[in-house]
Amino acid sequence: MSASAAVAKAVAAAHATFEAHNPESRRLHTSAAAHMPGGNTRTVLYAEPYPVAIRSGDGNTLTSVDGRTYVDFLGEFSAGLFGHSHPRIAAAVHMALGAGWNYGGESVAEKLLAAAVTARFAPGGVELIRFTNSGTEANTFAIGAALAWTGRKKVLVFSTGYHGGTFVFPMDLCRWMHGGSQGAPPCRNMNLPHEFVAAPYNNVAETRAIVDALPPDSLAAILVEPVQGSGGCRPAAPGFLRFLRATADRLGALLIVDEVMTSRLGPAGALAAASAVDGDGTPIKADLMSFGKWIGGGMTFGAFGGRRDIMSLFDPALGAAKRLMHPGTYNNNVFTMYAGLAALEIYDAAAVAALNARGDRLKAGITNALVATGLYPAEHMAYLTDVIEVDSFAGETMLYTGADAAASVALPRVFLASRGSMLNLRFAGSDAGHWHNIYYHFMLEKGIYMASRGYTPLNLVIADKDVDMFVAAVEAFLAAYKEELTA
Repeated sequence: MSASAAVAKAVAAAHATFEAHNPESRRLHTSAAAHMPGGNTRTVLYAEPYPVAIRSGDGNTLTSVDGRTYVDFLGEFSAGLFGHSHPRIAAAVHMALGAGWNYGGESVAEKLLAAAVTARFAPGGVELIRFTNSGTEANTFAIGAALAWTGRKKVLVFSTGYHGGTFVFPMDLCRWMHGGSQGAPPCRNMNLPHEFVAAPYNNVAETRAIVDALPPDSLAAILVEPVQGSGGCRPAAPGFLRFLRATADRLGALLIVDEVMTSRLGPAGALAAASAVDGDGTPIKADLMSFGKWIGGGMTFGAFGGRRDIMSLFDPALGAAKRLMHPGTYNNNVFTMYAGLAALEIYDAAAVAALNARGDRLKAGITNALVATGLYPAEHMAYLTDVIEVDSFAGETMLYTGADAAASVALPRVFLASRGSMLNLRFAGSDAGHWHNIYYHFMLEKGIYMASRGYTPLNLVIADKDVDMFVAAVEAFLAAYKEELTA
């Protein structure tokens, strides 16, 4: 049996088991298709053959309509950092309910939350902040501010970057953009019609060449994630971030750092944490930053902030000819404002360190399992214990350690990409999508809920015993499919 045939057989078996165990989820999915296209209103939650329908959540568990209970290793893609029933978040929301909602006016809570957020993320360059309803909105306004500030139009983005539903940049699309946009695009998206310029993530040489080929004084902004969450937990090399900071300074562009997912990774976010890893320790500061997810306590939330001079463009006291408009009925909703105040108190520096340590425990367990099965070759361990992926528009994605790109090795068939409490078991090769689906269904059968792409950001309710259970499940998966994965 060929490798592809074996994978197809494994997919079919996984789907058959899932369908036998989840008939009510199937019934609800089929019924919902009469009211929503494909029975779905959030693309990322769809998984073949159909998604699990959740009835309730409590602590770190989810219960489906089919009566199956899962330990939650998805954490609402990092928004659910506090689990499903944190008493302090619940108390904050009840406080908001008790004081009424939909004020149509400013509240005390939003002013307190703004002070707390700017104090926390000042090391990354945040002096003033404004709230939004989502990370997508936050990046929309950050880009708009950069265009207005510079008077330019072009925005540099990176392969496999994701900055919200209207800023999605898979590798095939980026290569197509870089190639002069000849022919039809390789995928359909609803990206906003900015003048995006694509470059390969973590690749200083190719990015420099692309930037240097731009017309003079045309680049308004560089938009980058310190760790690409939706792209597979791909950390940026600190040297790459320093290169982008220097490039923005050299060209008079603004550096926008998207910390919608990654702000959980350090007391002051992932950018500030990266500053201590490489170079002389000089802080890498953004001109603008975007936030979301956990900072609102898991409620509807986003924020963008940065340098005082740039953010002052949003001062409503400025005349109409000078100010930038930023409306939004729910920007300062009292539920998020109160929940956010509680969230920042709960997730303090000690909690950040403890959660990252738990992520390191999970990383070590999975890495050991990959080594034990021979899927991580001993000669490549220097790369595979701390995966840094270097994209190239001229070739394949490679791995390297430190600044020595000449010591690159090819991606293994299965590997772990991670940073702190954000982890993603990944697959490479032509069957990668099928392997992600097989892995996803295998873990569901083990009582583990995660993203269908393998993304597992930890939440604060996850305990060491849960981590050890997850590692045991990965060990079982690798043992079950070792022959196919090494074929």
